[in-house]
Amino acid sequence: MGESKSFFSALLDFFARLFQSPTAPPVTEPPPSDNGALTPLQPRVLMIVYNPVVDGASGKKLIQAMRWSDPDQLAADYIADVHECSDGLINYQIVQRIEVDALPVKRDGFRYTPQEYVAVVQTHRGAHDPDAVDYGAILAQFSILQRVAANDFDEVWLFGGPYFGFWEAAMGGAGAFFSNGGPIPNTAQCPRKFVVMGFNYERGVGEMLEDLGHRAEAILARVFGSENFLQWAYTRDRSPATVTGTNLNLLERFLSFDQIAPGKANIGTVHYAPNSPADYEWGIATPIPSCADDWRQFPNLPDPPNYRAMDTRDWGGGDIRAHHKWWLAHLPKVAGTTNGIAHNWWKYTIDVNDPIFQNRL
Repeated sequence: MGESKSFFSALLDFFARLFQSPTAPPVTEPPPSDNGALTPLQPRVLMIVYNPVVDGASGKKLIQAMRWSDPDQLAADYIADVHECSDGLINYQIVQRIEVDALPVKRDGFRYTPQEYVAVVQTHRGAHDPDAVDYGAILAQFSILQRVAANDFDEVWLFGGPYFGFWEAAMGGAGAFFSNGGPIPNTAQCPRKFVVMGFNYERGVGEMLEDLGHRAEAILARVFGSENFLQWAYTRDRSPATVTGTNLNLLERFLSFDQIAPGKANIGTVHYAPNSPADYEWGIATPIPSCADDWRQFPNLPDPPNYRAMDTRDWGGGDIRAHHKWWLAHLPKVAGTTNGIAHNWWKYTIDVNDPIFQNRL
């Protein structure tokens, strides 16, 4: 949220490309690498902060000059929220922090001077088009492909401001696929997949959690073969079709909200709480029946579901961070498997090198 492309537009771009390809053969499920054991993960992060000097006389840097959020505090709060929402299963470790006294280069070679960039932000005029950042230049500058291959770290966090052109989450490496951005081109020579997160220090932790939530949706849709459903759930003009509820897989049930499944809402998507009438409307007081509480019992989901009246008070009263923590906290995270898919969905969201993805290439 707040990056170069919205989740919705990124998803539509991806499916426009996807539907040009021949239909993929049926997927044969591989067994999970750990047979469904509940194993904590400690993903290692390379953190890159773009924070150039904008006033040579005073030495004042961009974040200070614009009074934007401290990226170190944002990272610490994000790590704590992910640890909490995953019940301690995900323990991020920042193994290296690099601060860059420059702005990143765009895909067409353009680079703002710090003064040009500040003027664009302050006036909202003169932004460079195309906006997209040159991921290849970033990967080359910091030897990221070589270092991921050498197992130095597992993912990269980029911190920047508006008009930086970052995807919210983009995957690179051999077999990389859409994760709300990307896949990053010209990275197949790297034997390990990795995710580059694009965080905006003009915003807050809630928007960082939104980036992670969309990453989870896209990756889990890959695991469950639910890319079409996810696209449809985010399509603004989806009428008159609605979900009948009889042939949904587990992820599709999880993502169901009242607008697409009247009277049969579950958790919803990152943009749509169970009762949201439109994107980002997490503060709606109108109650609807939802069986969101059932997901605390996963995989033993009651049949029939236990519906109760729920509204914005259940997921934080409209606060973005509160809703996204509520959503992430409902992701299944228990031991065991169903149809070859682990009951711990966090493992797929975070470990993009899990063997289950090999049959999704």
